[in-house]
Amino acid sequence: MISLADIDKIFRDEAGRALATLIRLVGDFDLAEDALQDAFAVALERWSAGEVPDNPRAWLVNVGRNKATDRVRRQAVFRGKQQALVHELELELELNAQAPAEPPAMLDDDMLRLIFTCCHPAFAAEVQVALTLRTVCGLSMAQVARAFLVGEDAMAQRLVRAKQKIRLAGIPYEVPEHAALAPRLNGVLAVIYLVFTEGYVATSGADLMRPDLAVEAIRLGRLLDRLMPDRAAIKGLLALMLLHDARRAGRETAAGDIVLLEEQDRSLWDRAQIEQGLRLVDDALRVPGRPQPYVVQAAIAALHARAPSYEQTDWPQIAGLYEVLLRINPSPVIELNHAAAVSMVDGPARALDLVDAIAARGGLDGYELLPAVRADLLRRLERKEEAREAYRVATEATQLEPLRRLYARRVRELG
Repeated sequence: MISLADIDKIFRDEAGRALATLIRLVGDFDLAEDALQDAFAVALERWSAGEVPDNPRAWLVNVGRNKATDRVRRQAVFRGKQQALVHELELELELNAQAPAEPPAMLDDDMLRLIFTCCHPAFAAEVQVALTLRTVCGLSMAQVARAFLVGEDAMAQRLVRAKQKIRLAGIPYEVPEHAALAPRLNGVLAVIYLVFTEGYVATSGADLMRPDLAVEAIRLGRLLDRLMPDRAAIKGLLALMLLHDARRAGRETAAGDIVLLEEQDRSLWDRAQIEQGLRLVDDALRVPGRPQPYVVQAAIAALHARAPSYEQTDWPQIAGLYEVLLRINPSPVIELNHAAAVSMVDGPARALDLVDAIAARGGLDGYELLPAVRADLLRRLERKEEAREAYRVATEATQLEPLRRLYARRVRELG
């Protein structure tokens, strides 16, 4: 008999694609979300008492679309509205088509359609990202709100307005024609990277990583590269994701504890995937035009991948590439990463000055990694009391259990 934890993992793994397919079938974000929740409830009851189907996603889609039809039928009876009856008939026609066992690996992929819908130019960049977090990553409303440092009610209202706009304005659920791709590309790249980032380091919970999301983001990156070939930004993002994900097997212990980069067994890294990433970096660098942020980040990841050990990493070049990145895409997060690289070149004292300057400007208020980086620099400077306090702040700021355990370990090491 399958455990509740295993069922929950299946739900997390399948939620994004199942929701994307349901949105295509029913044409409405809210109806699709409600239908998927209904399907989860049925699955929890049936799977706990029996066997999980061979294809959980197809099962969830089938049950979800039936639940959507039931909801529309009940609304039609309750309200007596002709429009709802028409919607029901349209759904019935859709339901005649059997859901595919696996989403087709082609350019009209359901998940890619969903991301292009979320990244419509009519939405502000923040709303594009929030919609993706909620629908593609499957994060809770509380987690989405926390990512933007706003209240849960305020974020819920933003997403409700965005979904209403999709419905009332008739924004198509599709990958647009080539002429309309470019205005959405930056948003699409940002949200694909966001999906990957949530897979690489989860926002919260018991697990450090969600490999299903990382793999999905890489798959979407490959599709986008096919859709829009010879784009440096796309190749750079795909390379960046491949190079980071190649280290997955070395990033945690069997017990789920974090293994830091300096401690990782590099023989566990996926060398075939690293080679793919390195080739893509070279391809991206050959594309004419101004430097692209994802390409520079991929070049940094390539230096880590090529280094035979942590000590032999080309830290001066990494610090220099972060300076390039700051010129073309300035942000406090990149400044923080630059400071971490500077600590390996000029020492932790110089880096601490940079981190404290970032904190003084208030650009990263609420960003949980700021106190973590500061704590590590203080630890290396043997300023133990200050380091303990910084680790305490970092612990309170994170909702990810492996990070909490890492900070607790560092505090124990301080004595």
